[in-house]
Amino acid sequence: QVQLVESGGGSVQSGGSLRLSCAASGKAISASCTAWFRQAPAKERERVATLKPDGTTGYADSVKGRFTISRDNADNTLYLHMNSLKPEDTAMYYCAADRLRQGMIAPYCSSEYNYWGQGTQVTVSS
Repeated sequence: QVQLVESGGGSVQSGGSLRLSCAASGKAISASCTAWFRQAPAKERERVATLKPDGTTGYADSVKGRFTISRDNADNTLYLHMNSLKPEDTAMYYCAADRLRQGMIAPYCSSEYNYWGQGTQVTVSS
């Protein structure tokens, strides 16, 4: 069983920075498909960033160039570094993880994640 615990959210002014942390237990995140999602009130959940076991990253267009996903294998912690924050970044942020799936040709990360943290709130004021 994988457990994920986020921290690091808070309130910042537009243009500020935050670093979100997601401490994992039960499985090494270096061997897992991981991601950060966010959900603002009355909006659909948005996948913000992904990090695969091989180190490949992916970002939503809305955060590309401002956010960076990373991990610390020794601490088994996933991070989301957020710079140049905007009011539209205000949301509850969740980390997610899942196992690497075995495909016909090669292992792959599914777009579905079975393990989720409880979320951490990020509020950006103008």
